[in-house]
Amino acid sequence: MCSSIFSKTLRVTEASIDVLGHVNNKEYLRWMEDLAIEHSAALGWPQERYLREKHVWVAREHWIEYLRPALLGDELVLYTWISAVAGPVSLRRYAFARRGKLVTLAATEWAHIDFVTKKVCAVPESLLKAFDVVAPDDPRLKELGISRPVKWIPRELGLPACEQGPAA
Repeated sequence: MCSSIFSKTLRVTEASIDVLGHVNNKEYLRWMEDLAIEHSAALGWPQERYLREKHVWVAREHWIEYLRPALLGDELVLYTWISAVAGPVSLRRYAFARRGKLVTLAATEWAHIDFVTKKVCAVPESLLKAFDVVAPDDPRLKELGISRPVKWIPRELGLPACEQGPAA
């Protein structure tokens, strides 16, 4: 898989199942965060590097659309990619599939902050160069079967400059 669209496969275990017999909502959020961290690390930006360089991404907003339930024993392919970057904000998309059919679509809006001041700050050029933006009409998404349009459209990306206050 190309580095622009990161993927991994996982098998749903009992620990992820709720009283209704399907994957609990909180698991999707956990998988999203884990996937973002793994994608970043694969491109040379593990958590330790962010901390060493004193800047990090923090989640500002999550969106999840559940299309089909995921069940105990299901093998899921989890995908993530960056779909937009504007100033200190990025939009990361996710798609989870089972046997080629979408189970879940999701997105996270991330804000880039200075780890010491906890204020929004510019994204270093070295970090921007590590991640390619994948446009919604990128043919690779269609080839993977994850190009479905989403119902949620994030607010216009962009935050105030670092001097104008802390991240939300």
